[in-house]
Amino acid sequence: MNPNPHHLLEINDLGIQFGGLTALEHVTFSMDPGEIVGLIGPNGAGKTTVFNLITGIYQPTIGSITLGGQTLNGRKTYKIFQSGAARTFQNIRLFKKMTVLDNVRIAAHNQMDYNPLVGALRLPGYWRDEADTTYRAMKMLDIFSLTEHAGEMASSLPYGQQRRLEIARALISNPKLLLLDEPAAGMNPTETQALMATIREVRDRFGVAILLIEHDMRLVMGICERLVVLDYGQVIAKGTPAEIRQNERVVKAYLGGSAV
Repeated sequence: MNPNPHHLLEINDLGIQFGGLTALEHVTFSMDPGEIVGLIGPNGAGKTTVFNLITGIYQPTIGSITLGGQTLNGRKTYKIFQSGAARTFQNIRLFKKMTVLDNVRIAAHNQMDYNPLVGALRLPGYWRDEADTTYRAMKMLDIFSLTEHAGEMASSLPYGQQRRLEIARALISNPKLLLLDEPAAGMNPTETQALMATIREVRDRFGVAILLIEHDMRLVMGICERLVVLDYGQVIAKGTPAEIRQNERVVKAYLGGSAV
């Protein structure tokens, strides 16, 4: 099937097996630029596996993934990152013994293509690039209200701020698609409300499409424009939050009383 030029992300008939065990089967959905979509379902449904396939950690047994018209199948993770897909993880993966600023700077460096001679000899071009990287990183910290913590160790930040730092680090690469894996995990209700505001601001300010895995139904129903529901490695429903609330199969498989 040819990619739809209007879609940013297209996942078509995606499947993967591990040692003969089928983890995902016939997974198909798409995303438009600037859209916020939730990927939900019970534990073990295959949600993180979808993220791992999109980002090249796993390679699909069958099916295709395209981002901005480019096929991601068979590409290395860093190449997919350069193509415009950035990610956060369920378990925060910051460089805890580096400063808040350097956590963002290092992500910006992954985009840069230094001439080895310029870097080795610390020629003027190197220092210009370093200054530009620092400027961009500080602007990103300002957006996420982290400027005053720039010189602190990442490990010293409260949990909610560490989450914001991880998102800031992902956004420094100017992605087209941001994958958030359970961003509200471990947050209290106040932090979750703040996170919802942050996600909306990220989409509106950067124009980035956001695909998120999340178990907090208040966040999911409050922020997502569409939902894709997985169960036992298959898509069992797609639609708006209102449509998913009324889907009997989804309520039975996953939502239960939280669908109200």
